[in-house]
Amino acid sequence: MASRVALVTGANGFVGAHVARALVSEGATVRALVRENADLRALEGLECELVRGDLRDREAVKRAVRGCTEVYHVAADYRLWVIDPAPMYATNVEGTKNLLDASARAGVRRFIHTSTVGTLGIPNGGIGCETTPVTLAEMVGPYKRSKFIAEQEALKAAREGVPVVIVNPSTPVGPLDYKPTPTGRIIVDFLNRRMPAYVDTGLNLVDVEDCARGHLLAAERGRVGEKYILGGENLTLAEVLSRLARLSGLRPPRVRLPYAVAWGFALGAEAVSRTITQRPPRASLTEVRMARKRMFFDSAKARTELGYNPGAVDDALVRAIRFFRDIGVARSAA
Repeated sequence: MASRVALVTGANGFVGAHVARALVSEGATVRALVRENADLRALEGLECELVRGDLRDREAVKRAVRGCTEVYHVAADYRLWVIDPAPMYATNVEGTKNLLDASARAGVRRFIHTSTVGTLGIPNGGIGCETTPVTLAEMVGPYKRSKFIAEQEALKAAREGVPVVIVNPSTPVGPLDYKPTPTGRIIVDFLNRRMPAYVDTGLNLVDVEDCARGHLLAAERGRVGEKYILGGENLTLAEVLSRLARLSGLRPPRVRLPYAVAWGFALGAEAVSRTITQRPPRASLTEVRMARKRMFFDSAKARTELGYNPGAVDDALVRAIRFFRDIGVARSAA
């Protein structure tokens, strides 16, 4: 059997690092595409080849793909607030097109495109799946819009013969979230007692290690041109905070914030960010708009077709709490 050489874009990121580690554990040779001056802490101790380059650089992408049998496109500009969305579209859309083109020319055996459940539809008051109708107009904010367009490019490439399988992770939690992601920031804020109130919303949490294994299952068993939700448990935000309280020894916030108040707070926070700090606000209008709809999803298709079987999310929350405390971004004592 030919050697297995896998390129992982965004391998130094939260999900990407776990995908790279899962591949190495299966005996694959991993090539990690990372940008210059990237934070490489999530890859510490992992035997992989580092390739420096930017997805927006077509030649750098071609060099990275050359000789690979599989591509895991996990990299994305994941921010829910930006002053200028142009770089986000350049990375998430044009970068994806560059990678798809290079992979087609290189004849890779499998291309796993990491999208997000944010690109999927959700029925009113219901649970979304891969086939729930949705349009670009329903995408809230530049991150979701850019990921929706990138997913359409991946589907187009699959129709044109590129062996693309799409995975739509929900909300991963666990260790190695150094940045942290917006979800990791919720955990950090909770641990640091910086979350006095919450809004009535919901999300689907999944252990990041299960999510990473789902990527490998998609490469092995996924059908070309198909999408697979890699999710775990559907929980309201109040339920998530209650679990964090139980697992960390802290008290959960008791105040539920009306949307009008949350909107006003985010409006003011964004104004300060744009005019004074130039840093992300404590809460953005995009986040408040997204919170209006519970992000509940069903992973039945991945379970049936891929053999995907995520475990209890509480274990991942415990590892996330321990990780954030160990690296010093969250208080270590209850």
